Amino acid sequence: MSKSCKGLAEELVKCLSESDCVKVEKRSYRECAREKSPLVPSECVGLRETYFNCKRGQVCLGSFGLSNVKINGAITAFDFH
Repeated sequence: MSKSCKGLAEELVKCLSESDCVKVEKRSYRECAREKSPLVPSECVGLRETYFNCKRGQVCLGSFGLSNVKINGAITAFDFH
C-alpha cells in the first residue's frame, strides 16, 4: 500500500472498529466498509470514499506513466515518462 493512502486506511479501520457493524453485528471490516446502513457511521462512509478516491487516483496516475515534478520543493506539474 502506498504511504499516501496508508493513513486513511488506518483511520478507516479505526472508525469501523468502533461501529456497531463490527462491534455488535460481528461482521468483518471488509463487509462493513462496503455497507451503506445505519450500522456504519457517516464518518466512516466519508473516510471510505476518501480512501477509495486516493487509491483510484494512484492507479490512474500510474497507468498513464505520470509522476510529480518537484521544483524548489513544491509539486508543480506532471511529467510523462
